[in-house]
Amino acid sequence: MLALHFDQTIQLRTDYPIPEPESGEALIRVLNAGVCNTDIEITRGYMGFKGVLGHEFVGLVEHSADRSLIGRRVAGEINLSCGHCQTCRAQMRNHCPHRTVLGILNKDGAFAEYLTLPKENLHLIPDSLDDNAAVFIEPLAAACRINEQVQLVKDERVAIVGDGKLGLLIAEVLGRLLPHVKLFGRHVEKMKLVSDIVETSSIDNAPSSAFDVVVDACGNPDGLSQAMQMVRPMGTIVLKSTCAAGSGFHPAPIVIDELTIIGSRCGPFDKAIEFMQSHDLNLDKYISATYPLARAEEALRKTQEKETLKVQILCH
Repeated sequence: MLALHFDQTIQLRTDYPIPEPESGEALIRVLNAGVCNTDIEITRGYMGFKGVLGHEFVGLVEHSADRSLIGRRVAGEINLSCGHCQTCRAQMRNHCPHRTVLGILNKDGAFAEYLTLPKENLHLIPDSLDDNAAVFIEPLAAACRINEQVQLVKDERVAIVGDGKLGLLIAEVLGRLLPHVKLFGRHVEKMKLVSDIVETSSIDNAPSSAFDVVVDACGNPDGLSQAMQMVRPMGTIVLKSTCAAGSGFHPAPIVIDELTIIGSRCGPFDKAIEFMQSHDLNLDKYISATYPLARAEEALRKTQEKETLKVQILCH
């Protein structure tokens, strides 16, 4: 099959073997896949991954022990847990110490014609969501995760740092839940996409100690420092950025201001799907370009251009 493989260098393979489903797994024909900033960071050394890249996708189940799934469109949670360790028994499957992660850790990903995932990772996609929209389920779930981790109060002032793909989706979610949400970025045209939902401003004008909660989604190692300047004493910082390289870390302000810092990663697919169905989201406006799988290397290069938002890859 055709697959975009990474092993120190990126290579489009035409002879990559179709994966064999393990017990409990389904074989999925990938329809669309989305390029995420994490994919780019992996090519820079993040996670030390070797294999097929990609973790945002929509596909058709071609083989499964559960025959009711065959022919159904699905999206898939990316963490594959062992299911029996103490962490899994405590209902924290996404943090299983033995997990593999689709396209990120010891599991071939979605930039290919086929992939495999366990049945319990799959979520059926309603007919009301087309393939382009369904690719956004994984990153939108990451945006929904914030509301699970932080007890957001309506009167709180919330700042989002970063006007990239994830920052905009976080604005879509939090801006519909809270009245005082402000997005800070560097690209006026990008911020216009959510200006009817949240207030927007240049990061150069970000005030100090002004927000109860600051979400760092800028994808930059300096994002934490920026968030620490913007949050009030005893406030909360939610970290969404994943970077291959870090910057100098100075914990003194965290101690002095008694800040709460929360790492935030994967989120609830069911809530993301429900959110997409219950709100009139125009997700097509976030798609900057679409490429066939044969031009996947070009898709990764396009993703790294400053004005680019979501790039999708058509895998079939």
